[in-house]
Amino acid sequence: MPRFFAKAKTMDTAFEINRSEEEWRSRLTPAQFKVLRGHGTEPAGSSPLDKEHREGIFACAGCDLPLFHSESKFDSGTGWPSFTAPIDGAVGTSTDRTLLLFVRTEVHCRRCGGHLGHVFEDGPEPTGLRYCMNGVALKFSPA
Repeated sequence: MPRFFAKAKTMDTAFEINRSEEEWRSRLTPAQFKVLRGHGTEPAGSSPLDKEHREGIFACAGCDLPLFHSESKFDSGTGWPSFTAPIDGAVGTSTDRTLLLFVRTEVHCRRCGGHLGHVFEDGPEPTGLRYCMNGVALKFSPA
């Protein structure tokens, strides 16, 4: 069977919030740690945030930085919370080559570097982008 997944990459960038692996493990659930710090992906359809439709803010589960307004959320049918655009300056991106056959654009929290998901160019207007986020990497605060 071919090997489609490569070892998860690490980030070399210094972020505003830097913690040791032990500190992150003590602050996050195992699922959050796997996604935010280990660049993992939660199973599709596993996050209740995919069906969250109230007004509010989606923030980083690692550092509480507001990332997405509910107005930018849409149902992509993928099983992950999806957004057309982040809050200005809230996220960063990097090239993700962990899938050997594909190059993707990873989305991370600009403050703590936590892996949030990926952005794709198949979203609706007005941006045409789909920020496909792991729900476990987010916290929702209703308006």
